[in-house]
Amino acid sequence: MEEIILSIKNINKKYNSRIVYENFNIDFYLNKVNCIVGKSGCGKSTILNIISGIIPNDSNDFTSLESIGLSYIFQEDRLIDWLTVEENIKLVVKKHYNKEKIEELSQKYLDLVGIEEYKNNYPQMLSGGVRQRVNIARAFIYPSKVIIMDEPFKSIDIKNKMIIMDSLKEILKRESRTVLFVTHDMDEAIYLADYIFVLGNSPVQVMQIFENNEYLTKKELYEVI
Repeated sequence: MEEIILSIKNINKKYNSRIVYENFNIDFYLNKVNCIVGKSGCGKSTILNIISGIIPNDSNDFTSLESIGLSYIFQEDRLIDWLTVEENIKLVVKKHYNKEKIEELSQKYLDLVGIEEYKNNYPQMLSGGVRQRVNIARAFIYPSKVIIMDEPFKSIDIKNKMIIMDSLKEILKRESRTVLFVTHDMDEAIYLADYIFVLGNSPVQVMQIFENNEYLTKKELYEVI
């Protein structure tokens, strides 16, 4: 079965004399986890920031994905300290749903990421792993088509990282979302991704695309990077 493509075209970004992206095109897979890997500093986070409209593209013939509905899961959870877990999650959808629907969805995602018991707690009372699960619930409750994840597990210990990734996988079994995921960790890439894009060179190019399967190894990825 042929995969449906989300095409991103004409990415251009220059910092002083360094050309990071020049007329760069990339095709992601809809309703799949698309993981971007590459050497540190190669432009992985930059492409997410341009796609999401956080930083401008240098050419005019480009439209970010912001208009189709994006959610963000960054390394920093950016929770509001004076709101409870449940209030943080509900906050992002107050303009989208009525009160009853918000209650239903809030409970759904609290359960899916396994944090229902913490719903009345404030962020400063929580571990980093639980805070990041709140971050995930907040991203998925928002009616977005694309989830942007930039190194979301970087500061999480291995035990909590596995819990969080399993929570993500559970949600993605039930919902059709396109995920664009940047990581430096090949284990994370292999565990979560459907497709892995290796970026490299200057200006950036797609060096290789791997369709993830049980036979893909870290060694194969490192050989390209």
